[in-house]
Amino acid sequence: MATGGQINTDILSDEIFDVLCSMCKNQGKNAEGVKYCVDCKDYFCVNCVKVHSQVPVLVGHKVLDKSQVRSGTIKGLPRVPAERCDRHSHKHIDMYCQNHDNVGCSTCMAVDHRLCKDTFYIPEFIQNNTYKVASREIQSKLKTLIKTLAEQADRFKHDKQRLLKRKAEILSDIRKFRQEINEYLDKLEKSSIDMIESKVKCLEDKIEDGLKQLQANKSRVTSANDKLASSKTTNQAEEFVYVKMGENAANVANKYIEDAKFQSTAEDIEFQPDRTILTQLEQKKTLGILSEKPTKTAANLFQIKGNQSYNIKVKSDKNNCYITSACCMDDGTIILADNKNKKLKRLHSYNYTVTDYCDLPGYSHQVCMINNTEVAVTVPLQKEVYFVSLQRQMKTTNKISTDFECYGLAYANNNLYISNNSTSVYVYTLSGRKLNQISKDLSGRKMFSNICSLAVSQNATRIYVADYNNGLIVLDHNGQVITSFNGEQLKCAYFCSLTEAGSVLVSVNNSNNVLQFTCDGELIGEVIKADSRKGQIRSVCCNQRMTKMCISRQGNDNIEVYDI
Repeated sequence: MATGGQINTDILSDEIFDVLCSMCKNQGKNAEGVKYCVDCKDYFCVNCVKVHSQVPVLVGHKVLDKSQVRSGTIKGLPRVPAERCDRHSHKHIDMYCQNHDNVGCSTCMAVDHRLCKDTFYIPEFIQNNTYKVASREIQSKLKTLIKTLAEQADRFKHDKQRLLKRKAEILSDIRKFRQEINEYLDKLEKSSIDMIESKVKCLEDKIEDGLKQLQANKSRVTSANDKLASSKTTNQAEEFVYVKMGENAANVANKYIEDAKFQSTAEDIEFQPDRTILTQLEQKKTLGILSEKPTKTAANLFQIKGNQSYNIKVKSDKNNCYITSACCMDDGTIILADNKNKKLKRLHSYNYTVTDYCDLPGYSHQVCMINNTEVAVTVPLQKEVYFVSLQRQMKTTNKISTDFECYGLAYANNNLYISNNSTSVYVYTLSGRKLNQISKDLSGRKMFSNICSLAVSQNATRIYVADYNNGLIVLDHNGQVITSFNGEQLKCAYFCSLTEAGSVLVSVNNSNNVLQFTCDGELIGEVIKADSRKGQIRSVCCNQRMTKMCISRQGNDNIEVYDI
């Protein structure tokens, strides 16, 4: 043992005490550390720990007895974790829930895991269980994730740069379009000025002609008057000539004056602006429509991993189920339109049992989501669209009436898109006011012949029509054809629906298959292969977040749910 002079703290720590007080050690003193501060990661003697507890900024630090601190080859390593809880910063993470395989502080366990049976104090759990911390494996996994997240961050940065570049391009396009409008207005202004100039020139010429005639008459009358006034001849024949010339000049002048009474010598002009131009501009909020469009990336074809069938018949059903339409809600529940049983049915998001249903006044055709608590459904023979609340028990809340049998139905941008079963798609407000009819292309030809169903993108920039005779038809927001597909794989299109990623699923009646298309109508491939042994596929809907796809077949009491 060292005596006097400088203290060899290494020897002291090894030979006299297990550990030394950190504060005393810094002052060249030797005192045994009897307490350990988890936050400071230092040992303190009896006196120094009192000083530590009196410092305001250190209040709340977790101080342990030395007996609670692990000794061994790595001295000073605490038996309890030093990490503080993110949610409860005054607490340390010292509890473990084995049921959820998660750690937290005592408050976390009391709040989030109070029903869990297997919660442990971490030091005791480690002491009582053979538990090997796979830190290397986790660290390797974390490093991989760090790399993946960094790559994702780079993609976000790239997307931001691309977005800002696209913004600059669009702003340039807006300015160019404004310039086109200005140039067109300049042309209208010039045409208006030319029209006025031409009209004024015509009236000026008319006035000038009148002035010339007036001057000619005035000259004749003045000349005749001067000749008679200055005549001193005794020649009666000559005087006779002057008198007759004066009479003639007077007659011509009188006739001119009479005619002039019925003619305007100075017609007025007036300009009336075409106020419809201003009215149309006032109705416009912007110079165009801004829409979100998926970037041109290779779309992946859904891969089927397996499927199960679920019975959807309820006791009150009088006929076999005949599902003509299906839509997936955000929470994963599925709404089915059962045509023959005049019902809307709601399926559980996991076990796909019928949890509720709503009776309808007639045979339904297509159902679509309005929001998280409401759907709408067409009832063709009633020529009506019914709104159904999904809160608590399903029930009809409202309806709108049309002057045609309603079949296809979709919703976007606060508008309903409704089709008859033949040649037209109509746009309605939710209150039932008709806004537009889509039936012919720019050349005046009919675009549809037998419409079975509709789908519309969220921002209404794409309208998808499943036409039994013409296949899949994709329209822009103005109702003009972007593209259409009616190949060998798509004969007798029946039902179309959109996925969350923006691709389009189309069920094909005759070949009993389901095809997947891009948002612009390009064929990606066949999701469900054609199988003539099974019944005709009617509806198809997809929930990508739950990696599920649901299809119904004609006259079948079961639906098929596929893992994708």
